[in-house]
Amino acid sequence: MKEMNCCLTLVCHRSAEERLIDHLIGHPEWVRGFSGNKIEGHSQKENLPSMMEQVRGRSQRIAFQSVMHLDDAHALIAHLKQEEANAEVAYWITPVIEFGRLA
Repeated sequence: MKEMNCCLTLVCHRSAEERLIDHLIGHPEWVRGFSGNKIEGHSQKENLPSMMEQVRGRSQRIAFQSVMHLDDAHALIAHLKQEEANAEVAYWITPVIEFGRLA
């Protein structure tokens, strides 16, 4: 089994949530599991599609996180850039010092 040495975070508008979930579930060779959290996003280049978001000045987003092997994270990002090219999807990869289960 590959070492789980990084955490991939993907952030997208909630309108793209189900499409990204399909990609994450559809590639068990890279993604063994993930978590999703509803968040609000704000940036100078923010696209605010709904009237509510325009009034509030921030968008409804979801952040997915998956602890995985770095090579798998790069493979997933390359796949998403080809299949789901969208400047509204942000990502970052951070190192994981240790990953395990309590039981």
